[in-house]
Amino acid sequence: MAGRREECLWKKHIAEQLKLRDRVQRQAFEEIIHQYNRLLEKSDLQAVLSERLQSDKYDNQSRHDLSPGAGADASRNDTLHQEMAQMRIKHQEELTELHKKRGELAQNVIELNNQIQLKDKEIQSNEAKMLEYQQQISGLQGECRELRGQLQELERANQTLKDEYDALQITFSALEEKLRRTTEDNQELVSRWMAEKAQEANKLNAENEKDCRRRQAKLQKELADAAKEPLPIDPDDDIEVLSEDGGGKGGTGEQTSPNRPLSRTSSNRQSQPPPGGILDSLHNIFGRSECVQPGNIPSYSRRRSVNSYGGSPDNAEAASGACVEVRVPTTALHIFDAHDGEVNAVRFSPGSRLLATGGMDRRVKLWEVVSGRCEPKGALTGSNAGITSIEFDSAGSYLLAASNDFASRIWTIDDFRLRHTLTGHSGKVLAARFLLDNARIVSGSYDRTLKLWDLRSKVCMKTVFAGSSCNDIVCTEQCVMSGHFDKKVRFWDIRAESIVRELELLGRVTSLDLNHDRTELLTCSRDDLVKIIDLRTNAVRQTFSAQGFKCGSDWSRVTFSPDGSYVAAGSAEGSLFVWNVLTGKLDRTLDKGHGSAVNSVSWSPSGTFVVSVEKGSKAVLWSDM
Repeated sequence: MAGRREECLWKKHIAEQLKLRDRVQRQAFEEIIHQYNRLLEKSDLQAVLSERLQSDKYDNQSRHDLSPGAGADASRNDTLHQEMAQMRIKHQEELTELHKKRGELAQNVIELNNQIQLKDKEIQSNEAKMLEYQQQISGLQGECRELRGQLQELERANQTLKDEYDALQITFSALEEKLRRTTEDNQELVSRWMAEKAQEANKLNAENEKDCRRRQAKLQKELADAAKEPLPIDPDDDIEVLSEDGGGKGGTGEQTSPNRPLSRTSSNRQSQPPPGGILDSLHNIFGRSECVQPGNIPSYSRRRSVNSYGGSPDNAEAASGACVEVRVPTTALHIFDAHDGEVNAVRFSPGSRLLATGGMDRRVKLWEVVSGRCEPKGALTGSNAGITSIEFDSAGSYLLAASNDFASRIWTIDDFRLRHTLTGHSGKVLAARFLLDNARIVSGSYDRTLKLWDLRSKVCMKTVFAGSSCNDIVCTEQCVMSGHFDKKVRFWDIRAESIVRELELLGRVTSLDLNHDRTELLTCSRDDLVKIIDLRTNAVRQTFSAQGFKCGSDWSRVTFSPDGSYVAAGSAEGSLFVWNVLTGKLDRTLDKGHGSAVNSVSWSPSGTFVVSVEKGSKAVLWSDM
């Protein structure tokens, strides 16, 4: 109905416009048409008069011919002829003027007809436009109806979302309250657990003290029995026989009775210490176990076990791992199958005699470098997925490995035992590093978070959201540097949980390493560039590249030499590239060794060996021998 009413309205409007145009244009040309009609009438009258004059002339001629003697008639005819001539001249002038006006009016009519045609064309064009606009109006009205419907649907959806938001807010409040109660329960449980640990420590200390007292009493009894028991005489010993009254010291020359108790002293033995000193010595020998104090839990950082080479790890590693001279590798000394599948990580121990490799077969293998060969020493098991990163502590007693099963694990080197599993990430852990105090570690994950772990309490102390997947981590005293998928290197303050600064590279960051002085940061990125960043100026100091060098994966690891004079990196083509930091030029390229992309490179702290591992199953030991 509304559409029909609108159609009638626009038709009526068009009719009114046509009537208005007719009135306007008719008034403008009505006088011209009237004059034209008068001109036509005069023209017709002139024609009639001309015919009449012709006929009169013919009649007069005829009469003159018939009556030539009529003089009065002749003069009257002449007068009439003159009047007729004048009238004819006058009518001729009027006719000429009328013809002139007729031409002008004809020209005006032509122009007006042209204007009418133009107006008709404009009317047709306007009608077409009106039809088009009417169609657009119809389409827009349909769109308006659709938009009104969508608006109503959106209002309903908005109301639904608002109701859901209110419900979620209520649920969140309930969960927050539940979290608060759970946190309180957890704190209470931790307090109870600490109290029970303290009680167990007290019991253990009491048992140790009781055992020490029992040992002391037993030793005192054994020493007392040994002091009362006479010793047999050895002919080879030097014997000094003393009388009960101190005889034999003078010049009496009196012999001692054989039935008298004898006291033997040997010239080649030291005199026995008093019983108290013996007990102290035995207590020092047999009482080496530490007494656990209440509230103190032994931590990994305090453990110092004896390694396979004898002595403490600190002394052994320091003695064998000191960097005397860096030797740039030239030859592949030993090529061996390290794992059953891809090898992701490799790391030398601080003493340079142990080598650890981690692969997709979920194991960390230990190798002993002997005479230019890597001999298998053992395997560390317990991971549920492939190993992505390996790190030794500064003493070489513990090994930290990150894994694709969202966890990091710690093993002891001397007994190959899994000591702890650190879980909490929601994505694969790509890097994990010890802090310098060896009592805390930092892990970076694909879930875009970094976590700080305390090995004393074995809990996560802090979680920091980095905003991008973390591919590698290095640490100084209070700063953690992380390389990320979004091409940025971030510098974190451990104490403040905040980013100190950021540095953006041209490609995804795959590896980070620090020089010995911890003043320069080595980076590798997917734009096939290796860069050295000066940490004092926070600027790129050197950039290394070479023809044929290409970063093989998002976790390709590069390394500094122990003295920071060289940089070693593996390529996707299986080659090992070594650059000289001092000259900034490529020192050498080693091609014969790998058959697939190199994943990681490690330079021994002694400076003698370099080990590289690949996406295949092989590892290569390099040196200049």
